Amino acid sequence: MNDLTHPRTLIDRPRLDAVIAPIVRAHGGEIVDVEWKQEPGGWVLRVFVEKLGSAEARATTADGAVSLDLCTAVARDLSPALDVADIIPHRYSLEVSSPGLERPLRDARDYSRFVGQKAKVRVREPVDGQKVIVGVIEPADTGADACIALRDGSRTYTIPLDIVSSGRLVFEFGPAPRPGKPGKTAKVGREPHPPTRPSNAGAHGAPPDPKETSNS
Repeated sequence: MNDLTHPRTLIDRPRLDAVIAPIVRAHGGEIVDVEWKQEPGGWVLRVFVEKLGSAEARATTADGAVSLDLCTAVARDLSPALDVADIIPHRYSLEVSSPGLERPLRDARDYSRFVGQKAKVRVREPVDGQKVIVGVIEPADTGADACIALRDGSRTYTIPLDIVSSGRLVFEFGPAPRPGKPGKTAKVGREPHPPTRPSNAGAHGAPPDPKETSNS
């Protein structure tokens, strides 16, 4: 759902995926989402990954979560590969992480996988006067003109996927655990801090000066 064709960079998404996907898979992961945005500290390329086969197995966010070691290994190998591919023509930082409990939702398969969970969806065109809709994901059409359905109380919103600009799960804390029995919510909610690497970060985690290239 992220727009990687910002006029400053015009990133070629198919080329980017062709570089990222094999490296992620080689480390036992699969891509959840790729985010490209400008932040106060500069441009950031974020790659969200989960365990290989999670989508096919319809795994929960907890079961699909990857370790810090996997994220670090992917970042270490991906950084020089992106330098060689030279897809991004200026300075940026690379982050690789597990998507966490508020996982991005990219396509019909994601919405189908997480039926019954709460999601927040932003749309480019108002649906029943709303441009931000929060509700429980309901089963919906997954055909050529796919829609998603969100139920908010007694009201259900039917939303064409092609007008969705972004979507993600919404995490809600459950009831407090019974005394003497540790709850699982905290464990599920804890994600490793995403390793941050400049585009030419060193293999041992000591980041050198970020890559600087010309836009010409």
